[in-house]
Amino acid sequence: MKFLKPAFFILILAFVVGVATTFALYYYMKPDLPSVGMLKDVRLQTPMRVYTQDGKLISQFGVKRRIPLTIEDVPQDLINAVLATEDSRFYQHPGVDPIGMARAVVNLILTGEKGQGGSTLTMQLARGFFLTRDKTYIRKIKEIFIAWHMEQLLSKQEILELYLNKVELGHRAFGFGAAAQVYYGKTVNELNLAQIATIAGLPQAPSVLNPISRPDRSIVRRRVVLLRMLDEKYITKAQFEEAVNAPITAKKHGAEIEFSAPYLADLIWNEMVELYGKEEAETGGYQVYSTVPSSTQLAAQQAVQRNLHDYDERHGYRGSEQQLWIPADLPVAVGNDKSSVMTSAISSEPWEEEQMLDFLKDYKTFESMQPAIVVRVNEKDITIFTRTGRYSTIDWDGLDWARKYITDTRQGNEPEKASDIVSQGSLILIRQREDDKHWQLTQYPDASSAFIALDPHNGAAQAVIGGYSFYQSQFNRATQAKRQVGSNIKPFIYSSALANGFTLASIINDAPINQWERGTGNAWRPENSPPEYDGPIRLRVALGKSKNVVSVRLVRAVGLEKVTQHLARFGFDLAEIPKDETVSLGSGSHTPLEVATAMSVIANGGFLIQPHFVERIEDDYGKVLWKSNPPLACDPCDVASDNTQQTTATSEEHMDIEAMLAAELGSAQLPKDESALETAEPVRSAPRVLDADNAFLVAEMMRTAVKTNGNWNKKTYWQGTGWRASNLLQRDDISGKTGTTNDSKDTWFSGFTNDLVATVWVGFDDMGRSLGRASRNQNLVNKNPQKFNFIGNAMIGGEDGAKAAEPAWIRFMQKTLDGVPQTKRPMPTDLVTTRIDRASGKLTQRTDHTSLFEYFAPGAAPTTYVSDSEFVDPADENSKQSKPLEDIF
Repeated sequence: MKFLKPAFFILILAFVVGVATTFALYYYMKPDLPSVGMLKDVRLQTPMRVYTQDGKLISQFGVKRRIPLTIEDVPQDLINAVLATEDSRFYQHPGVDPIGMARAVVNLILTGEKGQGGSTLTMQLARGFFLTRDKTYIRKIKEIFIAWHMEQLLSKQEILELYLNKVELGHRAFGFGAAAQVYYGKTVNELNLAQIATIAGLPQAPSVLNPISRPDRSIVRRRVVLLRMLDEKYITKAQFEEAVNAPITAKKHGAEIEFSAPYLADLIWNEMVELYGKEEAETGGYQVYSTVPSSTQLAAQQAVQRNLHDYDERHGYRGSEQQLWIPADLPVAVGNDKSSVMTSAISSEPWEEEQMLDFLKDYKTFESMQPAIVVRVNEKDITIFTRTGRYSTIDWDGLDWARKYITDTRQGNEPEKASDIVSQGSLILIRQREDDKHWQLTQYPDASSAFIALDPHNGAAQAVIGGYSFYQSQFNRATQAKRQVGSNIKPFIYSSALANGFTLASIINDAPINQWERGTGNAWRPENSPPEYDGPIRLRVALGKSKNVVSVRLVRAVGLEKVTQHLARFGFDLAEIPKDETVSLGSGSHTPLEVATAMSVIANGGFLIQPHFVERIEDDYGKVLWKSNPPLACDPCDVASDNTQQTTATSEEHMDIEAMLAAELGSAQLPKDESALETAEPVRSAPRVLDADNAFLVAEMMRTAVKTNGNWNKKTYWQGTGWRASNLLQRDDISGKTGTTNDSKDTWFSGFTNDLVATVWVGFDDMGRSLGRASRNQNLVNKNPQKFNFIGNAMIGGEDGAKAAEPAWIRFMQKTLDGVPQTKRPMPTDLVTTRIDRASGKLTQRTDHTSLFEYFAPGAAPTTYVSDSEFVDPADENSKQSKPLEDIF
């Protein structure tokens, strides 16, 4: 008993000293501990995810992969596995488990090593958020204090949810939602027990226990997890036996990309970085929904790629990618210089399958193209070896286009047999045709293209294509490339003429212009393309036929200053509009997005909309932070109150960028305070920049520009430059305009329906290079004589907007408008229709082929009738125009 009393006092003293030391350490470390606010507002670093308008994931930005889960999203088996393995007394301890700590101390005394034991789940979470993994006593003490602090502020369920989302699990996966995707390509609810046990065992050492890097160790760790679950009676013996013997099924999965639209994703990423900053954009967990539906984006991508292949193939084959071995019967050179066997051959013996497979699996290609090696050349087909390790045949239908490329304006003769094109040992590219799934020889297109489609009523982008392949060139030509627009400018020139007294029936002299320039000592002779002149011509027909000299005469009649000011109404930067008469021919340079925006003014009846690409932004739990509210093409905008836009926000950091969001994305501001989380915003009207009458009349001229008009037998027949559109689409509710610059360096087609505007550009990135011309390829003609020269790679002659660009627009509209009924453009109520004489544009009482009905603005209809001396019957060869050309403007 005499020893008990001193021992008791020593214990009391030790307890007091321990408590005092603990409090002293706590107050010493308190300044370094996280604040209460930080603990209450713990924020996960979650990558930004970008979706199409219909919710398909197109990209993910950010180094850390995380898919946030609520505790309700997590299957109970996963919760049980984590608790059994990491902290079985989680719901009993206050953040620090005395039993676990005692076990760790005993381990330290017996082994002298600092093990991982003793850390509760809360302590692991504290370390993950606020500390390092350094094994020091001071870090452990901080970990204890923070864990205890967290338990005072957060519920057990909140702590568990944070842990399940925060813990690092290898291969840049943070949280179990991301781990399920990275290792199995599944959601957590789709995992079986063996897979759950595998990822539940990762927190201890994710780099050496994961099933991809170390499957042997992963199996051992999985067994430990399953044994703990069995001990805790979370699973039965039968479940244990089934899971412990299950095979390893993990393999590395990327982000669950559902749809490829990299140009669109990159465009949105740049906007988000500009608004939030790179670090915040990539870690803030933003889910960004674009305005672009996947269906229209896919239609545009396929149309652009097919169109570039068509252009490239009608200009000839540039040769195989490489010659891998030299067959004994191969001549000195095959194809063209690109495939010269004397310079590119690397073997004199045919390759074995293993060698070919190793080479092909590492050979980089883009989009739908795949590499293949020619192993046999027959008379009219070739046998190829593909990267799948299989042999396939490409028949003559997939080879016959490949006549030799000489220059952009010259092609060789049509091939007669397969050996005229490739040889054994050639490395070639192949692609599967979209229409019939037929494999054919191909090559990377040399030319470039851009495509932009907008909703003309609110400016929402419907498709964005910046080139053939983002992975080949990340330059977005749809929004960044300023190229000369050519005749795509003419609808706006004609609009200025209508605003200054001209009508669709006005007669202009389509005759050559020869103007001497004193300053340069040269003559300016603008020419039509082709150089054909019709003499007196109505305004409607002049635009439909894209008469260059008529456009010049209109600029002179209206006045250059008035014309440039009028063009600026459509959104063109006034500083970038040429201040000379070449503006009439499209010498100004603008992006496809700017052209499509300007065309929207005509399509929507005169309103300048704001193009935008983001529909809404959500946080990582799906709560809407911002929603677009673009101005609409309406005045007044009579929209029901239940259609008003809702805008939400959750924190001041989101509100700080409201003005920039409004400016960049064309939308309303975010609410100013948390009391305005769900504020109904009124529908706004876009500014009217053009009279409804003017917009309708220009659209009417553009409607006849994409069709055939008149009667062939009565000699009133004429074709608009974009006649293929109506012929192939079989619709009368489309309007459009071709565009071609000097030497065909830039080609365009822009067109629209009431609800969709689209612009296509085709050209070379090298602005000095012309698209050239293509000669007749009889092999292609023979395939489908009825459609020869209608659309595709069989077209011949000089490249222009109708041949190089319009086919992409047509193919896009064929898919987008499939099943969509035709809708007639609503005519402004004050317009009138009057029967006029085809030749003179004056009133007529005739009702035959010499007359037609035309639209006129109020007070603009002609007031005089065509006289007998002026009357011309196109079908009568003896009928002559009595009025001299020089008297006609």
